[in-house]
Amino acid sequence: MIAAALLAIQDALSPEFRRVLWKALGLAILLFITILVALEVAISILVAFPWPWLETILAVATGLGVFAAFFFLMAPVTAIFAGLFLDDIAALVEQRDYPGDRPGKPLATTAAILTGIQFGLLVLVVNLLLLPTLFLGIGAVMMVIGNAYLLGREYFSMIAMRHMPVAEARDLRKRNAGRVLAAGLIPAFLAVVPVINLFVPLFATSYFVHIYKKVVAETV
Repeated sequence: MIAAALLAIQDALSPEFRRVLWKALGLAILLFITILVALEVAISILVAFPWPWLETILAVATGLGVFAAFFFLMAPVTAIFAGLFLDDIAALVEQRDYPGDRPGKPLATTAAILTGIQFGLLVLVVNLLLLPTLFLGIGAVMMVIGNAYLLGREYFSMIAMRHMPVAEARDLRKRNAGRVLAAGLIPAFLAVVPVINLFVPLFATSYFVHIYKKVVAETV
């Protein structure tokens, strides 16, 4: 896992990967700006107060709320958009580090979009459900374990599905469930670190390409 993580760090810092990150971040920021503008317009149209100062306070409060959500939700939202580029990232890693292997086949466009959105929303929901545990003193541990399971399961499966049918990919993951969970601990830990968590989708994609290749090599 350590060797795979070091290789993934090198990949995540490469110019090709950074271009994907800027695309995902740009789309996420554009989404938040659109939401903010839509809320401000809706408030100005639907809510009318006889006191201008109250409207100003409401507008500022709305802006601050969206701003707070921006920091809390940026990572999972970026993950949703980054998922749209998963095949591009995986292909780069395979070409660079496994040129002699048969390249994977990209998922169908519709399947890739639905998978990326489904995975991002799942991570978001699980983290929201685990958020109250932060006040119990075990929140950080619970979030890391929960994310380790999700990240390991989803990224390993998505990489495997580039090389085999869906049923076989799931079976391979289940047969290596403990290993996949353990591998997920590294990106899960990075996911709770502000700013660094923005790189997790790129890192995890590259990382699990290496994990998948290792598992398959040992299985054959």
